Amino acid sequence: MELYDVMRTTFAARDFDGDDIPDEVLHRVLDHARFAPSGGNRQGWKVIVIRRPETKKRLGELCIPALRIAAAQIQAGEVYWQAVTPTTVDTAAAADDESLPLIVPLFDHLDEVPVVLVVAVDLRRVASMDKNLDRVGVVSGGSVYPMAWNILLGLRNEGYGGALTTLVASAEPEAQELLGLAPHEAVAAMLLCGRPRKQITKLKRRPVEAFTFRERADGEAFTV
Repeated sequence: MELYDVMRTTFAARDFDGDDIPDEVLHRVLDHARFAPSGGNRQGWKVIVIRRPETKKRLGELCIPALRIAAAQIQAGEVYWQAVTPTTVDTAAAADDESLPLIVPLFDHLDEVPVVLVVAVDLRRVASMDKNLDRVGVVSGGSVYPMAWNILLGLRNEGYGGALTTLVASAEPEAQELLGLAPHEAVAAMLLCGRPRKQITKLKRRPVEAFTFRERADGEAFTV
């Protein structure tokens, strides 16, 4: 596919037809994805390819408390899991509340997803330039998410698809133990991969002028 076509049609696929992704296809995708940029070219990422149903099922179970909290926050009129405004929700109670709906039911049967990739980042090998700021750190992800997105672009180019989720990071210690990751290897993303039942080609996104400005954040919209 032509590059811009891939960029404009790579959507978050969460409904798969059950077809497996052959190892040679997945290896080819990763072989291209590894050329993503990273801070200092340190390439501090690690990818774990998960096919065992029991491991996928456990990863899904680790995500369910976070999904319940999200559902409770949505019911409270909040933007779920944001880190600026304190929540009014009793998150501990919500995490255990089985009556709350799973806003993404797929995680209740993650073992049915053909391939799950967990992307970790070695925090010893990335520059966290915002580590001293009084907010949640985000900069370290800049050394791993371009590669993760390259994987999704590559899957789209091969006729497959996927979705990037960070839900499992809410249970990072358990995920690290499950997958044999060291404490300094942060769980950055989980990619759900397979062949989508339907390829969506018309995606809805805000126009450039809605999020791009000249010279300052309060400057005029960037138009041509």
